[in-house]
Amino acid sequence: MTYDWDLMLRLLREAQKPGNESFAPRQYADEHALATEEAGQPMPNLDSLKAEAQNYESLLYEGGYMETRPEEQGGNGENFVLTDRGVRLMEMLEGGAGRTENRRRLDEKGEAALVPEVFDSLAAAG
Repeated sequence: MTYDWDLMLRLLREAQKPGNESFAPRQYADEHALATEEAGQPMPNLDSLKAEAQNYESLLYEGGYMETRPEEQGGNGENFVLTDRGVRLMEMLEGGAGRTENRRRLDEKGEAALVPEVFDSLAAAG
């Protein structure tokens, strides 16, 4: 299995936004699907994409890539901030010239790519 890194990047960017709005992975999946279609690619299955986005939210939270936003930063118990690990993942996925190589290295690890210890060693080697 490989991850949809573009969708993952979208979720990380949304978590990084300031404010007190609740994190809405299903909405972000809808927006991601529309952007994909506008870019000339086939429209993904929305139900699957929404479920995937919700799974990614859990994975990112449980893996220590994001944490609950503090109240003094607009936290409402339903929104997040990126941790250092989350920022590193976002940088790897955005990565400019190294973006393709970073995604290839992550894909080589399959589902284990986002296991914290595996990711941390990948990020340190990058």
